[in-house]
Amino acid sequence: MVETRKLKGKLVELGLTIADLAKALGVSTGTVYRKLQDPDRITVRDVRAISQTLELSADEMQAIFFAS
Repeated sequence: MVETRKLKGKLVELGLTIADLAKALGVSTGTVYRKLQDPDRITVRDVRAISQTLELSADEMQAIFFAS
């Protein structure tokens, strides 16, 4: 399960928008919103790109993408 609140919080913390995230992923903002609504759509490639864009630590990445 993806912790979308933590992900969005990190975006706010860095002063980034969903549009910035979409650009990093090479997709539209609508696609990002759909991926956040249905985390099964998020690929390993997406996790890597998001982690790099948001400069996530290993702990943050674990908490956001691999929460139980």
